[in-house]
Amino acid sequence: MHAQGRYNPDRCVVGVRTVWRTVGDGEFFCPGCGGDRNYHRRTGRRRLVAFGVPLLPRGPVGPIVECTACRGRYAMDVLDHPTTTRFSAMLRDAVHTVALAVLAAGGTEARTVRRAAVGAVRAAGFADCSEEQLVTLIEALAADTGRLPGRYATPPGDASRDGFDPCGTALAIELHEALEPLAPHLAPAGREQILLQGARIALADGPYRPAEREVLATVGRALLICPEDTDRLLAAARTPS
Repeated sequence: MHAQGRYNPDRCVVGVRTVWRTVGDGEFFCPGCGGDRNYHRRTGRRRLVAFGVPLLPRGPVGPIVECTACRGRYAMDVLDHPTTTRFSAMLRDAVHTVALAVLAAGGTEARTVRRAAVGAVRAAGFADCSEEQLVTLIEALAADTGRLPGRYATPPGDASRDGFDPCGTALAIELHEALEPLAPHLAPAGREQILLQGARIALADGPYRPAEREVLATVGRALLICPEDTDRLLAAARTPS
């Protein structure tokens, strides 16, 4: 009887073989596995092989990302997708920043507003968030800038903007920094949900103030929601479900 032979690439008469070399590693979201996995970043060189003997070089290959679990190989742009852990942190920070921005624009005097903000932040993952912590952060921003976040000199008798200019504040910058990297990885419904959470906080003590609407408009832009859809969502949030 003849024993069944195993395939051996060295028995190939003529062909091209790629020799891979690992040049880095890390953690990524593997599309093949559907979860966070370790990866090797690899580069390769192709060689013409005859009877298992490497002959002529055929040029470089890669770099590519190889999953250490499923051995799937992907283009380098797969690393642009955040890991599950990183995505959760980005989402948590986004909701926290939106809550702070709305509180800074509308004020923290009403307990209903504070409770709505705490509920949103806790639901996003900051389980130990409290009203005192949020108020302390707002006060710290005030102490750092010497004024309330977004506050500017309002002409006497002009209450149209409640003394706030949220689009020119450090919090507006933080909104863009927190939301813009997250937006491409969220489905439209997910982006809308973040905006609606901010709207519910603003509405917890009554109709939108002009400064709150400006903050929420900034949130919509940072989340890549068109102005028309932002207006529609803000109007829908005012309608009792």
